[in-house]
Amino acid sequence: MRLVHLLRGLTVELDLFGAEFASRNGLHPTDLRALIHLLDAARAGEVVTPGRLGEALHLNSAGTTGLVDRLERLGLIRRERDPQDRRRVRLLVEERAMELGQGFFGGLIGDLLAAMGRFEPGELAVARRFLEAMAEVVATARQQERAGAEAGKK
Repeated sequence: MRLVHLLRGLTVELDLFGAEFASRNGLHPTDLRALIHLLDAARAGEVVTPGRLGEALHLNSAGTTGLVDRLERLGLIRRERDPQDRRRVRLLVEERAMELGQGFFGGLIGDLLAAMGRFEPGELAVARRFLEAMAEVVATARQQERAGAEAGKK
């Protein structure tokens, strides 16, 4: 159980750190989750449409439109026609959002990387596998919980 408590503590600390970033930049926590999702997708070479963003964040169409409009108004993302399919709109993160994130999270990321430097590559590989397994368990539990809640509504 100690590892579970440590994971919960780390999650709370990271959430509070993210909430501070959101607060300082006039963002809602969902705005931050959207930016993270868009940045992760860009790193993976994935196209994110408003519909896919809404699905990922479990927002309805109106909520997604409001979120995208808000982030676009703040100059953090932009809508762009997909060159592969002009009927589709994709969402892209603006340089300003990356600069804000780097300015706020850069020191933490540097400190995290320095802390990781105290571990052997094999230890980090085990930690990576552990964290991936924990994330998968939580994602599965979240999906099951949502399905149970939806079934209870019927």
